[in-house]
Amino acid sequence: MNRTHARAALTDLLLTPGLALEEAADRHFAPDYRQRTDGSWANRTEFLAHIAHLRTVVAGGSVEVHDELSDGDRYADRHTMTITKTDGSTVRMEVYLFAEFAPDGRFRRIEETTLLLEGADADRDLGSAR
Repeated sequence: MNRTHARAALTDLLLTPGLALEEAADRHFAPDYRQRTDGSWANRTEFLAHIAHLRTVVAGGSVEVHDELSDGDRYADRHTMTITKTDGSTVRMEVYLFAEFAPDGRFRRIEETTLLLEGADADRDLGSAR
């Protein structure tokens, strides 16, 4: 089975200009997807509103995966997301991510904690801003 992973999902969602948000989401996230970031839950609709907002803030960036594991329908990774914002500033966040796959290999659930490595205090909530 072909399964998604964090780098592919983030690249399609935030770093591929011209790729429609719904198409990117459908590639990587099941219809019943939900996500908890730093303790705050979002359903798929709320998650897509968050990504739509980020698309107005993110000019470019990269994803560096440090650790990645999967076992059955479970997945975990630790990655650093470096973002160049449209105002020219840089944000770097380390993310600890735990996920569950749907039977088709897309993410059904992600729970993550973020750690701001570089950026303004206002960037601390970038992982859940809408």
